[in-house]
Amino acid sequence: MEKTDAIAALAALAQESRLDIFRTLVEYQPAGLPVGRIGELLGLPGATLSFHLAQLKQAGLVRVERQGRSMIYTADVDAVDRLAAYLQENCCALGGSTARRPAAERC
Repeated sequence: MEKTDAIAALAALAQESRLDIFRTLVEYQPAGLPVGRIGELLGLPGATLSFHLAQLKQAGLVRVERQGRSMIYTADVDAVDRLAAYLQENCCALGGSTARRPAAERC
């Protein structure tokens, strides 16, 4: 993962409604949810929901697929795995055993 991708993903998730949307989509993996159902579950109006879904999609955190007349959104959980790996890729890079470090400093 590139730094710009990590920044985009973190920025997208750093907003309450978008975090709620993403967590809801994770609950409904792998089938996903249609836009209307996401709005019902979270009490978000259509225009607001569309804006937030677009931000999550642009950040690579959700996927969308047309099924008939419905747009089905799914969480890209692999993107979150890549983000976590990026955040931890230099863990313990300065050397030394983590066993001697206080728990708060361990990777």
